[in-house]
Amino acid sequence: MTGAMAMFAVEDAAIKLLGLRLPTGEIVAVIGAFGLTVFWLLLAREGGRMLTRDLLRPVVLLRNAGELVGTLCFVTALRLTDLASASAILQALPLALVLGAALFLGERVGWRRWAAILAGFVGVLMIVRPGMAGFEPASLLALIAVGGLAVRDLSTRRMPRHVASHLLSGSAYGVMVPGGLALAALQGTPLLVPTAVEAAAFVACVAVGVAGYAMMVMATRVGEASMVAPFRYTRLVFALILAVTLFGERPDAMTLAGAAIICASGGFAMWREFRRARA
Repeated sequence: MTGAMAMFAVEDAAIKLLGLRLPTGEIVAVIGAFGLTVFWLLLAREGGRMLTRDLLRPVVLLRNAGELVGTLCFVTALRLTDLASASAILQALPLALVLGAALFLGERVGWRRWAAILAGFVGVLMIVRPGMAGFEPASLLALIAVGGLAVRDLSTRRMPRHVASHLLSGSAYGVMVPGGLALAALQGTPLLVPTAVEAAAFVACVAVGVAGYAMMVMATRVGEASMVAPFRYTRLVFALILAVTLFGERPDAMTLAGAAIICASGGFAMWREFRRARA
């Protein structure tokens, strides 16, 4: 799990590097095309088909919509804000899942997890700082991304078992292609020819993304969930290292404190959820 989080942090850093010159829509569309190709090949190797009626299931459409909104917003946040801040806000995803499960799936949430959600929200406010001098409006995009990805993950919980994982992953990447191109058209940003460094960054995004996905699946299959899941927060550690070394960012004390609160509250919420499931 720690290795997977390192891969995802590298993927975020590569996307931020691409965002120094390329528009968000182009980045999302190219990564979507690469990812679709990879998972289509994996699905074909197992004898499956990508173009099936399962793609038209409402729960699949909702999952892909959440993936698209989350990806577009998070990539834009990476382009416009610090890598450290965007990554820290993204760590609120487990708390958003608990909140969404309580509000929309009828899951029973005790006062301890509600307190963890509230604490995590305070941590997010410490990073975003609405109404203060350090407020970055673009950081709200990372928060919207958390909402989109929460919709994706909550939809996955209601997915029929016969729908292949590679089909879900491939279709999620697939919707990024028209979604990214549509965003570029709406913004009126011309598509640019990637340089050699940018082409290498695109390849790195797909390579480390697929590697991270595979490592995460392996971790969740062979390891005890309550032990493995908290290691998802190591992604923030790697992101902070990359932010400081590659982009010269210097997160202030309030950002670091907010990130620590988010990680602590999210870890506690996950621990309570696993303990309740075991009971």
